[in-house]
Amino acid sequence: MYDPLLLEDRPHWWSDRRAELGLGAVVAATLIGVVAMLAFVVVQGWPSFAHNGLSWFGSGGSVDQQIKTMFLSGETSHYVYTFHAWALIWSTILIVGGAVLLSFVSSLFVAVFVVEFAPEWMKQTLHTVVRLLASVPSVIYGLVGVLVLVPFIGNHVISQQQKASVAHIVSLSGYSLIVGVLILTVMIAPLMISIFADGLRTVPRHWLEASQALGINRWRTFWKVGVRAARPAIVAGTVLATARALGEAVMLAMVSGSVGFAPNPFDGLTFLYEPSRPLAPTIIQNIEGLSSPPLKHTLFAIASVLLVSAMLLSLAGWAAKQPLKRYAAA
Repeated sequence: MYDPLLLEDRPHWWSDRRAELGLGAVVAATLIGVVAMLAFVVVQGWPSFAHNGLSWFGSGGSVDQQIKTMFLSGETSHYVYTFHAWALIWSTILIVGGAVLLSFVSSLFVAVFVVEFAPEWMKQTLHTVVRLLASVPSVIYGLVGVLVLVPFIGNHVISQQQKASVAHIVSLSGYSLIVGVLILTVMIAPLMISIFADGLRTVPRHWLEASQALGINRWRTFWKVGVRAARPAIVAGTVLATARALGEAVMLAMVSGSVGFAPNPFDGLTFLYEPSRPLAPTIIQNIEGLSSPPLKHTLFAIASVLLVSAMLLSLAGWAAKQPLKRYAAA
C-alpha cells in the first residue's frame, strides 16, 4: 500500500547518490569504450608501423603502387608491408591547414559582426543560416564540388600550358587541392562561427561599456577587449574545427583527386590545381583491401594516426576552454 510517509522518511541524499553513481557509470563506460577503440585500432595497425619504422612517415615511391603491391601480396604467403605515407600526410597538412586558416579569418569577422554589429533581425537570420550550413551532410558539399567547382576550374581556370607543364607527372583535371580547401573551408566555418560567437557573448558588457566611456570607438573596443577576452573560446573553436577537418573523408574523396600525390609548391600557381589525397579518403578508397592482411594493417595504421591526432586536438580544445571559467565568474 502506498504510504507517502515512508517516502518522506527516506534520506534525501539517496536519490542524489543514485544519480551520481549512474552518471559516473556512463562516463566510465564512455572512457572505456574510447580507450578500447584506440587500443584496437593501434594494435591492428602496429604490424605496418613495425615493418616500416619511422620510414612509414617518410617519402619514397608511389603510394598507390605500394598499396597495390600490398593488396596483391595478400593473395600469397609472402606479405609486403612497404609503405611511405608522406604524400598522404603532406596532402592532409595542406588541405586541412589551408581550410583552417581561411575559416579562422572569415569566421572571426563573421562572429564579431553577428554578436556586436548586426541588427537584431539579421542576427536571427544569420544564426539560422549558420546552423543550416553546419547540418548539411558532407556528401552534399562533395556533389557541389564535383558538379560546379571541379568543371569550372578544369575548363576555365587551368590553362593548357599548366596542364602540359606537369603532364609527365600528373594529370590536371579540376580535381585538385584548391577545390578541397575551398569546400572544406565552407564545411568547418559554421562550427567556428558558432563557438566564436558563444565565446564573444560571454564577455561582460561592462568591460566594453567602460572602454567606450573612455572615448574609444565601438569597433576598436570590441576588437581589443571583446576578442582578446574570448581568446580561449577562439582557440577551442579552431582546435575542434581542425579535428573535424582532419577526419573528413567523403567530401575530400570526391573532389580532391584520387591520386596519392604530394602537390609541389615549387610548381608555382599550378601547385593549387594538382590532385591530392589526404589520409582519411585513402581509407575509404581502399576499404575493399581489408581482405588483404598487409593492406588491412596499413589502413588501420592510417586510422590510428588520424584517431590519435583527433584525440590530441580534442584534449587541446578542452584545455583551452578552461580559462573561460574565470570570465564567467567575473
